[in-house]
Amino acid sequence: MKQWYEELFEDYSDKYDKETFTAGTPGEVDFFEKEIAFNRSYRILDIGCGTGRHSLELARRGYSVTGIDLSESMINKAKDIALKENLKVDFLVKDGRNFSFREHSVYETEDDKGNKKVLKCNERYYIPSEITWLLKTAGFKTSEIFGAKLGAFSRNYTLTAEDFEMLVIATR
Repeated sequence: MKQWYEELFEDYSDKYDKETFTAGTPGEVDFFEKEIAFNRSYRILDIGCGTGRHSLELARRGYSVTGIDLSESMINKAKDIALKENLKVDFLVKDGRNFSFREHSVYETEDDKGNKKVLKCNERYYIPSEITWLLKTAGFKTSEIFGAKLGAFSRNYTLTAEDFEMLVIATR
């Protein structure tokens, strides 16, 4: 049985492009460009790209873009537009919810006895909204998230993208 969103977007690409919110695409991409300081060396992943409105506009402006969406009809329309406009965008039919968002690495160390260890690591990182949701589903009522400075935890530090860790304070 198909999920509601699979059924909705199965043959909805033409109507989707006529939705009122799609008229804001150029302004939305203007904002995005400012956020990345117009750095065209970035490779951009557009998850849930639909008919590619953001991906295509970014490609028109010289960015390298990959767009993924669960709807084959939406991706096909995006590919057709890219072909007609001679834009290079990689469009793929993929489910954006199935990312593993995991880092795989090899860690080499030596234990206290001098034994060398080579460990194959597999780590998962969380964003604040995920931690908040996980805590809520585990029965915590409130949670606050701060930046975690080495040796100086404080409620005074705002979490930034540069922080390696986050300080989460939750209550039941």
